[in-house]
Amino acid sequence: MNTTFADHVITFNESLNYTGNLPEGFDVLNPYLENPETLMVMQKFYHKYYNDSSRRKFIIGINPSRHGAGVTGVPFTDTKRLESVCGIKMESAHTHEISSVFMYDMMESYGGADLFYKDIYINSPFPLAIVRKTKNGWLNANYYDDKRLFEAVKDFMVESLKKHISLTLDTSEVFILGKKNADFISKLNKEAKLFDKMTVLEHPRYIQQYKLKEKQLYIDKYILALQK
Repeated sequence: MNTTFADHVITFNESLNYTGNLPEGFDVLNPYLENPETLMVMQKFYHKYYNDSSRRKFIIGINPSRHGAGVTGVPFTDTKRLESVCGIKMESAHTHEISSVFMYDMMESYGGADLFYKDIYINSPFPLAIVRKTKNGWLNANYYDDKRLFEAVKDFMVESLKKHISLTLDTSEVFILGKKNADFISKLNKEAKLFDKMTVLEHPRYIQQYKLKEKQLYIDKYILALQK
């Protein structure tokens, strides 16, 4: 039996383990180890949308948020969209994540989640959730928030990107979410020669928080870039 795109992603996620050092005050959450239901839900999702061997375009986020992929195991997908759009219910958690709202509205304009996922694969250079300790508890952090953090996770990120690329992703053009993210991926790309061309799109969180009135323009921008 041929191994599908879904099988490869599931194997990648199941074997994810960050054992490197982190600067003080940062921690990494691995949803696949921390919640057995996350593993089940993630498997259902990839079997549903990626059960083929098609070549796909690659969208790169930053790193999973604790309310999105940090719970569902699926990039830019909170439990609300996982159930309402993908038809996969999660019993152990209920999350709402604003980036997920934009992504699924954009997918609807694209032609629906089935068509979108048939063409496109999304993941992150650091595929686990990073949190930072504050006076008020743990908050989401980005891999680039602290120079020492980036240096600590850099090799793991390059390794992860190479593993994603080996899923037969199209490397002629990659789509990067967020300008700051793109600056850092560009550094990695110079060293590791991963992608031919990088196209930068505004991050869904930024659009939902600061550009809501112009949301349709950004949806159109995404679709023009991805469907060409």
